[in-house]
Amino acid sequence: MMNSQKKVCNFSAGPAKLPEAVLEKAKDEFLSYNNSGISVMEMSHRTATFSKIINKAEDDLRELLVIPDNYKVLFLQGGGTGEFAAVPLNLMGYKPDRCADYVCTGAWSAKAAKEAEKYGKVNLVVPKSDKYTEIQDYSSWKFNPNASYCYVCLNETIHGVEFQDIPNIPNNVPLVADASSNFLSRNLDVSKFGLIFAGAQKNVGCAGVTVVIIRDDLIGFALKECPIIFDYKIQGGMNSLYNTPPTYSIYIMGLVFGWLLEQGGVSAIEERNVIKSDLVYNLVDNSKGFYCPGVAVKDRSRMNIVFRIGGEAGNETLEKKFVEEAAECGLIQLKGHRSVGGIRVSCYNAITVEEVQRLITFMKEFQARN
Repeated sequence: MMNSQKKVCNFSAGPAKLPEAVLEKAKDEFLSYNNSGISVMEMSHRTATFSKIINKAEDDLRELLVIPDNYKVLFLQGGGTGEFAAVPLNLMGYKPDRCADYVCTGAWSAKAAKEAEKYGKVNLVVPKSDKYTEIQDYSSWKFNPNASYCYVCLNETIHGVEFQDIPNIPNNVPLVADASSNFLSRNLDVSKFGLIFAGAQKNVGCAGVTVVIIRDDLIGFALKECPIIFDYKIQGGMNSLYNTPPTYSIYIMGLVFGWLLEQGGVSAIEERNVIKSDLVYNLVDNSKGFYCPGVAVKDRSRMNIVFRIGGEAGNETLEKKFVEEAAECGLIQLKGHRSVGGIRVSCYNAITVEEVQRLITFMKEFQARN
């Protein structure tokens, strides 16, 4: 597919790289899916053919994550930001006090907490911070015993902070997780969560569809002001087909699930992700301060590796040069988020070990020249 074009390594934080095998299959089926004479892009969501597509996607996801039978799987629209509202709209009413705990470990969990304040009382489990460089020790977390749920973001794409284990919270409080940027990148015990959601465009597909995995007993508590398309009970009862779903995005996501199964499942892809992140962090840590990591070792993200160049505060001229020269070498989307600056290397599932090794070679050469 890339023979006539410049071969690039796309380290975008999202929308991110898709497996080339998935793109090739989608290309082959684009004009006529399964000899139907039409594209999935123009296929009615009410047809038997699309029902097979969405049901196969759910079946494969259940296999990949070993999702228990008492959990619903929904394919919705609105992205992670839509779920910032959908979660409190559906779960604030789970307990009478209409309150929730939020653990803010980066920009996205902070945005989610701010959105939730519109629908109930929010308790910040850890104090607000101007910097997000680590996850505070669980012993310092302050919970509200009457919370309807406790919300965490498992991986913060902007600040490069990731939970390495399942957060320790009170047993009587459902754990809700934004897993958008590390979904299916590592093993996860779904039974430890009340709800998990993930936008597809990082690890499992293209923009447009959001996965919601919710335990059955948490369904049916939507506030009266909850829009019907965000009502988990309505969507669950209609197999995510209450309204027209993002059909093509679901199709692409299903192809990615199939690709992951072919790779050996989540355990196999996690092993590969460890190798990739270790390659980058080892170079950064052994660069004698030329590359400066921004996150405590215990909380470093495998998916979004952030660092500065030329000192802890970063040398913006040098960082700009790094991004420009990397792009000339076919290594693109390495600029850090506009709110924090620096460099960000996003190593999602579709990024290969060979692509990371290519980046490592460039980083070594860049350091030697500068």
